[in-house]
Amino acid sequence: MKAYLDIETCAGGQVTVVGIYREDRGFTQLVGGEITDVRLWDALDGVEVVCTFNGDRFDLPILERQVRVDLRAQMRSLDLLRECRTHKIKGGLKRLEQRFGIARATRGMNGWDAVRLWARYEQEGDRDALQLLLDYNREDVMNLIALERIVVGVGLELEQAEEPAAPPRRNERQGRQVELFGPDGPDAPMPPCSPAPLAPCQHPGEAMPGPEEKP
Repeated sequence: MKAYLDIETCAGGQVTVVGIYREDRGFTQLVGGEITDVRLWDALDGVEVVCTFNGDRFDLPILERQVRVDLRAQMRSLDLLRECRTHKIKGGLKRLEQRFGIARATRGMNGWDAVRLWARYEQEGDRDALQLLLDYNREDVMNLIALERIVVGVGLELEQAEEPAAPPRRNERQGRQVELFGPDGPDAPMPPCSPAPLAPCQHPGEAMPGPEEKP
C-alpha cells in the first residue's frame, strides 16, 4: 500500500497540517492539535511506501522530530525530488507542475504563503485563510500522483478499472493537462475539517528548513 503525504508548517517550524492520500481510504488531513503520533500511525496503518516531494529533507525529518514518528524506519520513502534529480529533471514542485501541465487551482501560492495563511487563522480566527491553506495542501498531495506517473511511471492501481481495453495514455511529458481525481471524482468538495486547537507557534532554537524546494 502506498500513501502520498505533504505537510505544512508555521513560522516557528511546527507542523500545522498533514495531508495524506491513499487509494483505499481517499484523502484525509490532520490539522493543528489533531497531529499526534497515534493519529498519524492510524492514518498510515498498512502503508509500505510513503511518497513525498523533498520529504527526505523536509516532511519526514520534521515529523520525526516533532511528532516522534520515524516513517522511514517503518516504510520505504519515495521522494519525487530525488527521482527528478536522478532523471536530470530540475525545478521545484510548482515549476514541474507547470512544465508537465498538472492542474492547480491554487496556482501562484507557495510554502511561505501557507505559513502566512496559518498565522492569519491562528491569530485572527480567519476561517477563509484556513480553508485556502487546506485546499493548497490537498493539491500538494494529489499532484504527487500525477508527477509520480510522469517521472517514475508507477501511479495507482485503480486506472481504467471499467475499461480494461483502453488505449495507452499519451506521453504526459509533452505537457498536456493531467486530470487528477480521488474516489469522489474531480469536482468533489474539500472534506469538512474541524481543526483541533494548537498552541501558538514557538520559535525553537533549531533553524527551520525552508518550507520547500516546492516553490
